[in-house]
Amino acid sequence: MTTTEPGRALIESGFGIAGSMTGSAATVVYAPDEAALQLDDRFAACLRGLADDLADGGLPRRERARAGAALAFAVEHGVSLSRRDRHVRADGFFTERAGGRVAAREVGEGVLLAARSSAEERRVRHLGYLFAEVVCSPDVDAALADRTLLLTRSLTWRQLALLAAVGRRDRLPLPLTPLPADPRAWVTWGALEDLVELQRAGLLDPPVAVPRPGGAAQPRLRPADLRLTRRGVLVHRLLALDFVHPDDVDAALAALS
Repeated sequence: MTTTEPGRALIESGFGIAGSMTGSAATVVYAPDEAALQLDDRFAACLRGLADDLADGGLPRRERARAGAALAFAVEHGVSLSRRDRHVRADGFFTERAGGRVAAREVGEGVLLAARSSAEERRVRHLGYLFAEVVCSPDVDAALADRTLLLTRSLTWRQLALLAAVGRRDRLPLPLTPLPADPRAWVTWGALEDLVELQRAGLLDPPVAVPRPGGAAQPRLRPADLRLTRRGVLVHRLLALDFVHPDDVDAALAALS
């Protein structure tokens, strides 16, 4: 009788969130010789270490599933990036520093901590993608990855979908209808609050207009007027928001009307 490694079982526990690909992802990490797809050895070893450390931690069932799914999504995106000739960085990101810490490990721990606390589980996919993006992006250090995680910690799923919508505006134009000034429907009011918070956080331009006493009325903002700031581009890129499902993007835009 064979026993499954605890870390492998952890990744497979993400099935309810990430689907059947968790089994394939676990094979890539724990039995690469049996896997149809391959991942860089350094990245796979990092993922294996993270999974092994969490496996015996007595996590609540749902937190365990989120952590496993995040690791599986990191594998999925890492394999996809390698097939697009985006390779794992070779700049010391996986090298042990003074104190025994490794930058890749720090980023992975931050990703898993964020995933475990994500009650809105659609975020988990993009947290796993963030890990793979950073591992393949030598222009992003651990501190910048941590800043991105901090930026996204308080964002709702609808806010991420709105960032995804603005990020793909060149392919799918945004609506030209002005946003309502004083909506009565709670859903529309909440969606506008989400949008204003993105502007105040410096993720979207233009910034929130502040009327001057006695000044001319401000023109009504349209979704088509929105642009990602540099901060917004960072979040959009590292969370791979191009992969947000079109239905979620459409629902976020519809809530604004």
